[in-house]
Amino acid sequence: MIRVAVALAFLCGVFDSATTQHPSPAARERLLMDYGWFFTRGDPPGAEALSFDSSSWRVVDLPHDWSIEGPYDSTAATGGRGGYLPTGIGWYRRSFTLPAAVRGQRVAIEFDGVYQNSAVWINGHHLGTRPNGYVSFRYDLTPYLVDGANVVAVRVDNSRQPNSRWYSGSGIYRHVWLTVTDPLHIGQWGTYVTTPIVDTTAAQVSVTSRLVNSGSSERRGTLDLTILDASDALVAEGASPFVLGAGTEVELSLTLTVSAPMLWSPATPALYTLRTTVRDAAEQVVDMTATPFGIRAIAFDADSGFLLNGRQMKL
Repeated sequence: MIRVAVALAFLCGVFDSATTQHPSPAARERLLMDYGWFFTRGDPPGAEALSFDSSSWRVVDLPHDWSIEGPYDSTAATGGRGGYLPTGIGWYRRSFTLPAAVRGQRVAIEFDGVYQNSAVWINGHHLGTRPNGYVSFRYDLTPYLVDGANVVAVRVDNSRQPNSRWYSGSGIYRHVWLTVTDPLHIGQWGTYVTTPIVDTTAAQVSVTSRLVNSGSSERRGTLDLTILDASDALVAEGASPFVLGAGTEVELSLTLTVSAPMLWSPATPALYTLRTTVRDAAEQVVDMTATPFGIRAIAFDADSGFLLNGRQMKL
């Protein structure tokens, strides 16, 4: 990412300028949203509504697990696998205000993990549900954002027990992020890197990037790819022009060659970084991501078993 804000505080519905950089129109921002959530156990009716008053709820920071707070109970529905701890239903609410610079950008909320059966609202609009508690997910907030305070509400239902072979906890147990991008941007998890041909003299690195134009007009530009080694030295580069109609997306594929690559292995875990840059027709950078990867060859052989970089390795 161009910049990552690691301590953004939206508490009281404002950006804390002392702990983060404000988003700019030409930059991807991934803003941490872990602080100042209002939480309650139970299932109060209407808690998803914008006008709902949650000021009496407890203030918590994420990651948060209400099960671990107890009490322990030998008759708990979770049983021993769940630590004999309570589960049930809980609600989280959070308000935030976006600066004027964000207008015209795309804003998404990303949950690294919520256990489980979560439902999410923004300003009273239902965004979706996610039954699985171990998968990350994301919703587009852009159509529902307003000037002033915006309110995210999350209902978590972990009441159906037992549902896990181990202790899972209950609640928003991983980080939450706001991602701000230009309407022309790299899609979520949109870059895929493989190394189909590898030896010590050269390696082919195949890259597929998914570009999204969520704007209302056609966009033209160039997708630039650069590969950097561990010392940030440039080892390969390539580019592909594109034309994207309004509301469309495209996958662009390029193959780059890295000479004399450092091969990844457990003994020498060398990593490279793929920098993916989107430039518009005016050559302005509108998005950029960084993808770490290793160059290695893997194979399975009927006689030798698993091979890593041509050498037998026990799994």
